Amino acid sequence: MLPLPSQEELAAQERAEKERKEILKRYRLILRHARPRLKEGDAKKIKKAFEIALEAHKDVRRKSGEPYIYHPLEVARIVVDEMGLGATSIVCALLHDVVEDTEMELKDIEGQFGTKIAKIIDGLTKIKDASDKSLSMQAENFKKMLLTISEDIRVVFIKIADRLHNMRTLESMPRDKQLKIKSETEYVYAPLAHRLGLYTIKSELEDLCLKFSDSATYHAIEDKIKKTQAARDRFIKEFIKPIEEALHRYNFNFTIKSRLKSIFSIWNKMQKQGIPFEEVYDLFAIRVIVDVPLEEEKAACWRIYSIITDFYQPNPNRLRDWISFPKSTGYESLHVTVMSNIGQWVEVQIRTKRMDDIAEMGLAAHWKYKEKNGVSNHESGIEEWLKKVRETLEQNDVNALEFLDEFRRNLFTEEVYVFTPKGDLKTLPMGATILDFAFEIHTEVGARCLGAKVNQRLVPLNYRLKSGDQVEILTSTKIKANEDWLKLVVTTKARNKIREYIKEGKKEIIKEGKEIVMRKLKQMKLAFSHEVLLQLLDYFNSKSESEFFYAVGKGTIDHTLIKKFQDKSEEEKVNRTLPQPNTDVFKADKKTGKKELKEIVIGRQGDKIAYSLSQCCNPIPGDEIFGIVTVSKGIKIHRTNCPNAVNIMASFGDRIIKARWADDKSQVFDVTLKIIGTDRLGLVSDVTRVISNQLKVNITSLSFEVHAGVFEGTISLSVYDTKQADDMTEQLNKIEGVVKVTRYNY
Repeated sequence: MLPLPSQEELAAQERAEKERKEILKRYRLILRHARPRLKEGDAKKIKKAFEIALEAHKDVRRKSGEPYIYHPLEVARIVVDEMGLGATSIVCALLHDVVEDTEMELKDIEGQFGTKIAKIIDGLTKIKDASDKSLSMQAENFKKMLLTISEDIRVVFIKIADRLHNMRTLESMPRDKQLKIKSETEYVYAPLAHRLGLYTIKSELEDLCLKFSDSATYHAIEDKIKKTQAARDRFIKEFIKPIEEALHRYNFNFTIKSRLKSIFSIWNKMQKQGIPFEEVYDLFAIRVIVDVPLEEEKAACWRIYSIITDFYQPNPNRLRDWISFPKSTGYESLHVTVMSNIGQWVEVQIRTKRMDDIAEMGLAAHWKYKEKNGVSNHESGIEEWLKKVRETLEQNDVNALEFLDEFRRNLFTEEVYVFTPKGDLKTLPMGATILDFAFEIHTEVGARCLGAKVNQRLVPLNYRLKSGDQVEILTSTKIKANEDWLKLVVTTKARNKIREYIKEGKKEIIKEGKEIVMRKLKQMKLAFSHEVLLQLLDYFNSKSESEFFYAVGKGTIDHTLIKKFQDKSEEEKVNRTLPQPNTDVFKADKKTGKKELKEIVIGRQGDKIAYSLSQCCNPIPGDEIFGIVTVSKGIKIHRTNCPNAVNIMASFGDRIIKARWADDKSQVFDVTLKIIGTDRLGLVSDVTRVISNQLKVNITSLSFEVHAGVFEGTISLSVYDTKQADDMTEQLNKIEGVVKVTRYNY
């Protein structure tokens, strides 16, 4: 007779059955929502992908304890429900981790699903390792992903869906991983979602970034939004009532809804304008969506604009016509800000059903309507942007960090609309100059640009274009593109073309500079190695080898200074002692077996790990911190809210290590406070008395300036931790005349 199962075994069986049902429920939900977009044979392909993913991840669980298969299923659901994509994207979403995390290879995917799906999966698979340890693995992976835009942009859509689900489930990750993933999201994925027209997803990603970087602020704003909800609902109901009645009279098929500003957008506005939540007046916008045929869209939107402004006075300076001039993301809408009956400004967005779909789902909806209606002038904006993206991607001879910086620079730019002498419209990023326009017309026109006439008036090369300008480029055969022009342009196309023109001349200078460096190192009896080169780049603050050799060749870097580099290197060898792999601060990676630094404790006696506190944010005990392993300067310690933290974590996440403060409070740290207030006799005396006598803190420097009765001062102090700094800030704020005391972040 077989023994009866134990309570634990019964519980495990029950849990397994419950999870099996949940997995099938999620899979069937995807199929049900995708059905309207599926063609013959698609369902079978999706089922095969699901079964492969289920088998590949069967013994794996996420940090939260859930079966890993939940993740690819949720990514596939986001792809369907929130992006509106079809069968190919669903298959790739289900399989996006199998090559990276299991024994399955790309050739297996290609054999079962074909070349197209295999290429997308390849674009979604991270680079496993890099032979050059100076490279940023994050940047290399971003570059690999972004390069696929020119072949199949669905890679980027699925990657954004993958990141969105990871951010939604970030609570289960350790704090250091949360900060790294949050930084990558803020640095690349949110701007990318914005540029692809995925505004709803972009807003959620930004909100989640704030939630995991400053949860107290996030929840404080969230609570205030909830508390003001009832009053806001009453106001909106009264505001839209006359508009609804009028639209019904004119027989419009319409919907009116309100859109609340995202928590991140509210926080961003509070920061930029220095105002509390209560003074953010544009917390919401009213959206009027009308369903009309394509050829009637523009007339219908302007007719509704006329109806709304019959009831409410518009602000002429806040009219935004994104229908006549769609954004390069494909976004179309008519925005008008009107004064309500109680004296509050309200933004009203007027758009059609097609425009709203594109605003919600970006490129995916754009292509859906393109297939339905054919090519029209509505689509030119987003296709123009994709063309410019491909131009950026073609310039792939730069390192991954430069590539990422170049790509990211163009993600959040606003646009200006300018005209050629014949009246042709050109769209350029905000801040574009005459040179950008010239290279947009033609490469040779840009390379020979002497200046321009804007609205019949002569202007120089650095003139920044404004919407509505009519531009005529003036050229000369005596003019040649040069390095100084790079400071005058903002578009990738212009920058790349200028670089091409000066590249040939630079090659000779770089070659000469390299020979000088090699001769100098030989004289110093140092090998011309990759490691030595990296140290030279760091010492001379050069971004790349070519930049360094060019500076030496041109004489910008005096080659005699290389001797000082050698002296510095010898000094660092003596002073720097990095821990060996047998110390307790190292752990072995389970997959690779490599020894990795797991944590550094700042201020602990007896540690021989070389670190320094970063001067860009001056961390002190009590601040949340992390470490970054640099190429030649040991470990740098930064605050997690350092102005450079997002950039560092997004670009060099593989070099980030956990850091915490030791409990020892015998060490003091410098902190600088900024004080603003109204001037009065004896104020400085009161400030110094509170610091020195009442709080017993040592002042290292102090300076005050007074202008028109307003004083501004900075005080540098020696403190033990952030609590002491916060107590001091609180006490100083109580002094008569003091308006605001803040700690310098950097």
